[in-house]
Amino acid sequence: MAATLKPYLNAVRTTLEAAMCLENFYSQRVERHNKPEVEIRSSKEVLFTPLEICRNEREKVLIEGSINSLRMSIAIKQADDIEKILCHKFMRFMMMRAENFFILRRKPIEGYDISFLITNYHTEQMYKHKLVDFVMEFMTEIDKEISEMKLLFERPGSYFLL
Repeated sequence: MAATLKPYLNAVRTTLEAAMCLENFYSQRVERHNKPEVEIRSSKEVLFTPLEICRNEREKVLIEGSINSLRMSIAIKQADDIEKILCHKFMRFMMMRAENFFILRRKPIEGYDISFLITNYHTEQMYKHKLVDFVMEFMTEIDKEISEMKLLFERPGSYFLL
């Protein structure tokens, strides 16, 4: 693991663990409705201060929390045009299968590549530390996957693969 990656991932892990204290909270406007407050933003008093953790100007994480939900958006490092295309295609592939990843949003927040939405139902049905481990594993593996795809793409004779 790179020297700058470990403190970055530790900061993201610690912040996620702290923000994962979610509880059931019904809507203050509509009786018996429970919507993710981080998405609908109906009451300012139930929203937490958004926190952005940056490794560099291209690689960052935005964690937005509320009383019953947490939205985490990730911007993945894209050094050149090939990495931008590969990242876009890979994220599109993942988001098309969002129903298989219970916490994955179909559309990312503007300026980020992928977003996760964790509600109080997810934390009640799944282990919190396993959710955090999944997100952290995703963050460490996504760079490796895009780098491997780029190497395969740049290898001589790889244009026949397309």
